Order: sequence, then structure tokens, then C-alpha cells
Amino acid sequence: MLPADTPVPIALLIVSLAVTLIVALRYLLTSGLFAYATAKMRPGLYDGKRAQIAREVRWSLLSAAIYGAPAGIVLWGWRHHGWTQMAADWTSLPLWYHPLSVLIYLFVQDTCFYWSHRWMHRPKWFRLAHAVHHDSRPPTAWTAMSFHPIEAVTGAIVVPVLVFVVPIHVAMLGLVLTVATVMGVTNHMGWEMFPRWLVHSPLGNWLITASHHERHHEEYRCNFGLYFRVWDRLCGTDKGLSRRIVTEAGHGAQALTP
Repeated sequence: MLPADTPVPIALLIVSLAVTLIVALRYLLTSGLFAYATAKMRPGLYDGKRAQIAREVRWSLLSAAIYGAPAGIVLWGWRHHGWTQMAADWTSLPLWYHPLSVLIYLFVQDTCFYWSHRWMHRPKWFRLAHAVHHDSRPPTAWTAMSFHPIEAVTGAIVVPVLVFVVPIHVAMLGLVLTVATVMGVTNHMGWEMFPRWLVHSPLGNWLITASHHERHHEEYRCNFGLYFRVWDRLCGTDKGLSRRIVTEAGHGAQALTP
């Protein structure tokens, strides 16, 4: 806790730096864990990618600062002035609402990501910003936050805005951020960690895993979603799964197209 007489600009700077450090450590630990799992489960998959991974880490640490700054400001405002609709008391919101709030946050994130992602694939914005992410060919477990600052901003503002509008318990917000981190990493790591029974199930047909997102990195103009395939299905941009990943996972040729 900061002393009560800490000047506001200094307090905001300190909290933002602290949150940036947390975001950076979360990225390094999660990506590092799944990179280690890749080395064990798919040895040789990242061979020759040292320079690419170093570049991904540099961009990702810059993105961590862009994500951390607004989050830190919102956190400070909540703790000291009651800003936002975040709750710390479980009883302040109905118990049935807690899982619903997680789904609302994930769906709104997914919606914002889908449309901003399609926007980033317009030639001007792709050259200016999104090409940084697609420089990872193919992506690795370190790619998830490898963004140009312009693209990082489009993702960094969603949750800080949502907490002013949609009530959520801080633990449920932590769950949302955990899902975002894990899916961001696993969807980019270049192999399918989820079992065949899930990937090719009715539920799996609406969820995005590495098999689905890899095809975006292969073809660019399809599979724009973040968590769910809803917008891709509605807008005709769902082109199914990556043939390479499905084949390497031993899943056969099923469900390659939607």
C-alpha cells in the first residue's frame, strides 16, 4: 500500500509500473511453461527460431507496459475512489451472476478482438502494425503478446473499459485474465494440446484452439476470432482447422472445414 499522502501522479506511475511488471512476469512464466512443454512434447518444433523468439519477447514486453498502464490506473481508482463496477465481496452480486459475468467479459473481448483484428488486416493497418504479429511464421508459445503498440492498445483498453460498465467480482476478473493468457499462448504454440474428443466435438466446433488459429497464420484472411468461432461463422470467415496441426496431432482429416 502507498502512503496516503503520495502525490497522485507518483501513485499512478508506481501502480502502473507494478501492474506492468505483473503482466510481464505472467507472460514470461506462461509462455515459458508452454515453450518447455513444447520442447518435451514436440521436440525440434522451435529449432532455428531463436531470433524470432527473441523478437517476440521484445515486442511482448513492450505490450506488457501498454496493457499495464491503463490497468494500473483503473486499479488505483477502484482501491482509492471506488471507481468501476468491480466487487470484492462475494455477496454483493448474486451467485448465479458470477459465471455469467465471466462469459460476458469473454464474449465482449472476443467481439472487440474479431472486428479490430479484421480491421488490422486492411492493407494500410497491416503494414503499419499487424505485420509485427505475423512476422512470427509460424507462431510459437512466445507469440501471443507480440504486437505493435498500435495493436496492443486495441486489446489493452477492453477490460479497463468493461469494469466501468459490467459488474464483476475481482476473482472472476482474475479468471477472465487467466483464460485470456492461457488461450493466447496455447492458440499460438504451433501444436494442439487439447484432446481429439474436445477439438472435434460439438463444443469444440465453437471454440478456438491452436488447430483453428494456426490456419489464420497460414492464410491470413480467415479465422479472426479470439475465443469463440461465433463471429467467424456469422461472417463467413471460418475456414476450419489447420491441415498441418490436425495431421500431426493424428486426428485424421475430419473437421478441417467448418
